[in-house]
Amino acid sequence: MTLHKADQLAFDRAMVTQPVWNRFNTAADAVDLPDNVLLHAGPAFAAPDQITAPILNSACVAAVWEGLAKDFDQAEAMIMTGEILLKPAQDHDVVTPLAAVVSANMPLHTVYDAWRGQTRIFTPINAGSRPAMRLGLRSEAVLEHIRWLNTRFLDVLQGGIAEGIALVPLAVVGLMGGDDCHGRTPVAANALVEELKDRTPGGIHDPDVLEFMASSPSLFLNLWMAATKIMMKLAEGVEGSSFVTAAGGNGREVGIQISGLPGQWFTVPATPPKGKFDVDLPEDRALGAIGDSAVVEAFGLGAMAIELSPEQKKGLGAYLPEDAKARTSGLSVGAHPYFQTLDVQLGSTGRGALTQGSGPVISLGILDRLGEAGRLGGGIYDMPVGPFAAAMKALEA
Repeated sequence: MTLHKADQLAFDRAMVTQPVWNRFNTAADAVDLPDNVLLHAGPAFAAPDQITAPILNSACVAAVWEGLAKDFDQAEAMIMTGEILLKPAQDHDVVTPLAAVVSANMPLHTVYDAWRGQTRIFTPINAGSRPAMRLGLRSEAVLEHIRWLNTRFLDVLQGGIAEGIALVPLAVVGLMGGDDCHGRTPVAANALVEELKDRTPGGIHDPDVLEFMASSPSLFLNLWMAATKIMMKLAEGVEGSSFVTAAGGNGREVGIQISGLPGQWFTVPATPPKGKFDVDLPEDRALGAIGDSAVVEAFGLGAMAIELSPEQKKGLGAYLPEDAKARTSGLSVGAHPYFQTLDVQLGSTGRGALTQGSGPVISLGILDRLGEAGRLGGGIYDMPVGPFAAAMKALEA
């Protein structure tokens, strides 16, 4: 298929990017986020009573952490009456995983384009394998872990950034070692940790921090989401382009944005990913697809590059659609210079999705829709063509 000129231009802009993590900012400082606004994954909710339980739980935790409410019950009441507002993170240059919610004064990794300078994307610190906000639980354990992440762990990270850490080279190390840069990131996470240790004057000696780093194979994920998003961000605004620049779900709806229509979400109802539960609960407890990490697959990695990750394929291969391999070439646009040795094709377009008749396949955690059991397992979300068709109709109009 011949690539549309506008899609090629958007893709080229995305590829000429060097994402570097170089500091922390708060959303208040970085994007002028008001104190009473919380940011969530995916498109906007139509009304407070439409907020999915896991995101509502995380919003309550964030509101208490922020000092907006004295307890979780007061926080929920303030959300339901509109005193506290929830808005899409990607509309504010932030990406957040699963049900994790960002508040105005939360420390966020800042990832910028070292080649052009001014464009920045922000993401919260990954909560690792401890009680994590991304799992959508309303608990004191999650609140305490957020407090630890944003103080003691933050201090260690700040001491190891030095002049900044380029993220694409770490992703290449990960992919070469069997990561897919989404559902599986331990190789890249280990490379990141070693880089931080090397850059920290005198090394890292906090035993709790070292244990957390060693037991948290997802530490690289949030940073890679931000790196992916900044490449997409730099492709925005090309007239006539259907290049995908945003993708995510809020548990109720899943949506995308495209280069030629920046800021407009095109959505469909979110169905749950298909996968095996790790807990003994009925299938109807699964929440619809959720998280901004879908940007990774829309960019061509994650489940779209599952052939590079034997462990991921072993766990999720049974849930892939029959044409999963065909989509890798049918949806993708071209190669990134850094990834050429891996034979990875990146990017996706609305035009490609229409031709293919489907969107990307996305590896996602499956959350409990009631917000009680957290993560139920992992699975594959088969993104329908609907949002891409709607985007193309709007683009042509």
